Amino acid sequence: MQYRKILLTGWLFALLCPVTLGQQAVQVSGVVTDPSGNPLPGVLVKETASQTGTVSNADGNFTFSGQEGNSYTLVFTFLGYSPHQEAFTLRADHPDLNIMLSESQHDLSEVTVTGKSIIQEIEEKAFNVDVIDAKKLYNTNLDLGHALDRVSGIRVRESGGVGSNMNLSLNGFTGRQVKVFIDGIPMDNFGSSFQLNNIPINLAERIEVYKGVVPVSLGADALGGAINIVTRKSVKSYLDASYSYGSFNTHRTAINAGYVAPSGFTIEMNAFQNYSDNDYKVTVDVADINTGQYYPQQTVKRFNDQYHNETLITQLGVQNKPYADRLLFGITLGKMYKEIQTGARLVSVFGDWHRKGDIIMPTLKYQKDNLFTKGLNVSLNANYNFGTEQNIDTVHRRYNWFQQYREYDTPGGERSYSMYKYQNNNTVAAFSADYAINDVHTLSLSNTFNSFNRQGNDPLFPDQDRYQQPRETMKNILGLGYRYQPNSNASISVFGKQYHQSNYYAKAYNPTGNYGDVAYVNTRDNFDYWGYGLAATYFLNPNVQLKASAEKTYRLPEPEELYGDMVNLEGNIGLRPESSYNYNMGIFYNHAWTVDRRLQVDANFLYRDAKDFIRPRLNTNQAMQVMDNLVNVTNAGFEMDVRYFHGQNFTAGANLTYQNLRNNTRFDEGQTVESVVYRDRIPNMPYLFGNANASYTINDVLGAQKNLVIGYNLLYVHAFYLYWPSLGSDKLDIPKQLSHDLNVTYTFGKQQRFQFTAECRNILDSKLYDNFSLQKPGRNFSGKIRYFIY
Repeated sequence: MQYRKILLTGWLFALLCPVTLGQQAVQVSGVVTDPSGNPLPGVLVKETASQTGTVSNADGNFTFSGQEGNSYTLVFTFLGYSPHQEAFTLRADHPDLNIMLSESQHDLSEVTVTGKSIIQEIEEKAFNVDVIDAKKLYNTNLDLGHALDRVSGIRVRESGGVGSNMNLSLNGFTGRQVKVFIDGIPMDNFGSSFQLNNIPINLAERIEVYKGVVPVSLGADALGGAINIVTRKSVKSYLDASYSYGSFNTHRTAINAGYVAPSGFTIEMNAFQNYSDNDYKVTVDVADINTGQYYPQQTVKRFNDQYHNETLITQLGVQNKPYADRLLFGITLGKMYKEIQTGARLVSVFGDWHRKGDIIMPTLKYQKDNLFTKGLNVSLNANYNFGTEQNIDTVHRRYNWFQQYREYDTPGGERSYSMYKYQNNNTVAAFSADYAINDVHTLSLSNTFNSFNRQGNDPLFPDQDRYQQPRETMKNILGLGYRYQPNSNASISVFGKQYHQSNYYAKAYNPTGNYGDVAYVNTRDNFDYWGYGLAATYFLNPNVQLKASAEKTYRLPEPEELYGDMVNLEGNIGLRPESSYNYNMGIFYNHAWTVDRRLQVDANFLYRDAKDFIRPRLNTNQAMQVMDNLVNVTNAGFEMDVRYFHGQNFTAGANLTYQNLRNNTRFDEGQTVESVVYRDRIPNMPYLFGNANASYTINDVLGAQKNLVIGYNLLYVHAFYLYWPSLGSDKLDIPKQLSHDLNVTYTFGKQQRFQFTAECRNILDSKLYDNFSLQKPGRNFSGKIRYFIY
């Protein structure tokens, strides 16, 4: 028997020896990255002939073994990216394979991806959070604001077209109740030259949307949620440039570039510009300015609404050093010109009033993991804005929508005779630290400081006392949190926050009682509050995740709410801080029939109980908005998002949000009779809205690696109240809105570096409205060309 084994072994050796001597087994290594140069973990690497394969590791690395001299074809697949084939003949000194996967589609229907990517890790936290993968939207004409408009629970509220004033509504909370961050830095001090609806989507890597409870790391006084825009960070050099042209003479340009030296020296540059005449048509009642004859429901063009802005963001420093993972010093420079077409309502029309602004903001960014000891991760971000804003209203005319005007000989303006120029002198510093004691226990600490000091003058009134009066605000938010995570299926976080605000301003009074006699007395108000909360999650199984969170939170009034924005927001120095008890419960379900076919359902239930709720209302003459407190407001609602993925080529989804925002103030201040608007729905706030979208990718159109993507998006907003329902018979003042968008993208060239996109928004030219019935643009077209290289 032993003899037979030796003989058999020798026979096999003799048979295989010529083969092994002629074709030795060799190995080739490689790395898989996304278009930004970031490694992709969990990519399936399969050899076509043998159907054997492997998976890339956490750093995107993989290895493949074969026989020297043989030809092989590897197929790389990863959900959310187009499959990639790499054919080669294997040799002993074969160079490493550098594989870049391209996004398979550009619609928001691919917000989530599978595999333990950074996006999934964030979405699996205990907080109610959605994440937009901005990289999948780079070839669209979307800005950051309109990308958010497709997320469940969010409505973007605009006063017009490109560059118009914008705020967000998130689960019934709106405006500054929803905090917006860039890389963890509050955008409170960025000014009108730098706002969400004029920043191209290409600036961001991802957008995190926290609904309700906000993590301690985002240190802010958010009442109902927060949005954190995470900018692009690359370990490789890159260039990404795009230009688009569209209706209403709209031009958009964006250039994003970065250089990373082998030593770690880094230079990053982001530049963008937006220009639009915004001369779209609106329907409005018009009276002849000379005869007074009334013309109802006239279709007219906007004629004093030109907007343009130019912004440059540069940063230089180092990364991957012993003392810093990233240390960048930078400056943001920009300017803005904006004509003012309307007041808070469409009936207020202007023909010459305009504004100018600029931003000069040095910045500091520092980040280091495992500082001093393993598990201690810290970050520090700071900036100071030297920018100015100027209000120019020096033409004493009264316009109507027919562009007729009546001119007056006396000095004056259309609203207020002014050339007021001012600086807000904003400072923001945000520090956060996480310390992982071990795999189970983690501590978090954050502190965010924000100061505001408005100073200005008006050359038309150089001796005006009111311009010399103090308007200062200082806020500090301190947070401490603890996370307990016994295993990968369960996690619970508890936290506390301390809120402090100090306002220093001048109150006007009449010292003598004589008409026109004004004096000022300086006043300081201080506010200190404590908030707290918890968030927990548990996986029933790999496909079902439960979430719950609750908090007591505060939101301190913003400087613009206290002192006005000098355009359409009147100041109210008597505003009180608002507070809210927020409760959230959610369930996420993922069902996969096969690797390429799966269904996701995300449902969330919410309840809000807010005190001293700050909301906009029209001022006395209904020409401007003013923020005011409502003693008690409740909101009970739900949102659901359903998405279906079929292979790498087709995906579709829909979301729906319902929010029952009610006035729970039974007795007005000083009154004993029940308020007539008690339990009324809060006016000027959509309460039922949703989106639906779908996209289909056609591969190898007119050649290999030339792909065509067709995308569709539907927006629905149910009719809602403009005024209190109990105060009038015409209740649903803002009609139902339905808008359809279509986009087509064609990609080609080496690594699909060239992209052409054509879009049509609001295909049926529906009438769309927002704040106090201000009409938004109708049907509009745009085209975009993009080139990128890494």
